[in-house]
Amino acid sequence: MIIREKVEERKRSIDRRLNGPIEQGFAQPMFSASNIHYELSDRTRAICCGGIGLVHRLVQEIGLAEAIDERVHLLKIHLPYHESDHVLNMAYNALCGGRCLEDIELRRNDETFLDALGTQRIPDPTTEGDFCRRFTSASQIRQLEEAINEARLKVWAKQPRKFFEQAIIDMDGHLVGTNGECKKGMDIAYNGTWGYHPLIVSLANTKEVLSIVNRSGNRPSHEGAAGECDRGIVLCRRAGFRRILLRGDADFSQTKHLDRWDTDAVTFHFGYDAAPNLKAIADNLPKSRWKKLKRPPRYEVQTRKRKRPRNVKKKIVRDREFDVLNLKSEEVAEFEYRPTECKKTYRMVVVRKNISHEKGEQRLFDEIRYFFYITNDRDSTPAEVVFSCNDRCDQENLIEQLKNGVRAMSAPVDNLLSNWAYMVMTSLAWNLKAWWALWLPEKGRAAKRHRKEKQEILKMEFRTFVNYMMKIPCQIIRTGGRLVYRLLGWNRWLEVFRRLAVELHC
Repeated sequence: MIIREKVEERKRSIDRRLNGPIEQGFAQPMFSASNIHYELSDRTRAICCGGIGLVHRLVQEIGLAEAIDERVHLLKIHLPYHESDHVLNMAYNALCGGRCLEDIELRRNDETFLDALGTQRIPDPTTEGDFCRRFTSASQIRQLEEAINEARLKVWAKQPRKFFEQAIIDMDGHLVGTNGECKKGMDIAYNGTWGYHPLIVSLANTKEVLSIVNRSGNRPSHEGAAGECDRGIVLCRRAGFRRILLRGDADFSQTKHLDRWDTDAVTFHFGYDAAPNLKAIADNLPKSRWKKLKRPPRYEVQTRKRKRPRNVKKKIVRDREFDVLNLKSEEVAEFEYRPTECKKTYRMVVVRKNISHEKGEQRLFDEIRYFFYITNDRDSTPAEVVFSCNDRCDQENLIEQLKNGVRAMSAPVDNLLSNWAYMVMTSLAWNLKAWWALWLPEKGRAAKRHRKEKQEILKMEFRTFVNYMMKIPCQIIRTGGRLVYRLLGWNRWLEVFRRLAVELHC
């Protein structure tokens, strides 16, 4: 209660400063501090990333370190580090704002940071790179993923019954370019990029990464996808999800596996290549089969409707007479279809887009384009199937966070397997963010607000999470056998931070 009262007092204090009356006639700008001096403190010891203590308590609560050390055996002797020390060190580096392995050195030389985690030392960047190289087989990386999944199941077990209605598993590939010329396993991709082509499988419900598989740059997107989907299905069913939905674009239609998944009561929504035979079927559909596709609004206006600003881009395109494609209308229909590699017939949902080719203000001609989606879902409307497949594109935002937020796709080591291991260990930081949110309690009369806050954090960009929940300045004090993080700042998320701290008995 004391912490809560102090948080509320800090909130009131900043509200008074920000929302108080504004006096007339300020003699100077707001940024007016001039008498600034720096001193090195001998007594007060503080860190700028005080949120790491709460993450570490969560790691302890779910037994992540123990699971890693139990399953991953790469070190013959522990002098002094265990496998979990290396894995957590790389994840914590990202959570504390690190952008590369070298940033570990900043925290390695921070005595207060070491004390905040109760450690004498942490591995240096070179040692971490060497640890990545110790992964010499895919099975070793799988063992690490299994350890992470053991902790994941403990987090999921804490969720309400509604959480387990349906698991939505998304998959996509991503090209990781490399500048080095000697990285083993890299190859040239379809677009001329040298590097790797990892496959990312995620849970759309929580934005968690379920698995990452690193591959050479020339490998097709769908390679190995069915096996990764199967692993995700097993994991989700083990957790207690009552229904499973697989989603992917046309590269992941996996027709030779559709019958098997259908028999196993797994629902799928996949994009499908617009082959000539499918276009012919769509062309010959009766007019009555086509329905107008009405897309829901991207967002709901919370305040009064504002005047739409002038479209600058559109004006430039028109004035300079650039060639442009404009969508005029969309219609949706469906028909039964059996792929060559299937024994069963499935729903084929087709979207017909009327596209106008224009040059400046002149309309040149219209074109019809078809987009196909295959599914065994007999309950959803054709429009709902289309929207579900379109929603899968949100995984691209997740991949963007892994790439530029967590920096898990930087491929800093010298071969395919070691970079794969690095991807798994660093993406753990992103999963810890999700688990941080999922561990938040939903209690009492404020349960609805708590659920909303949980969803906001799950959708939050990684850098935003780091700024709000991790980069909290804290004084580190050892007193009475306790390690105390004394909060030195305030932000609007500190009340949510406090609730998790209470839940973790901090």
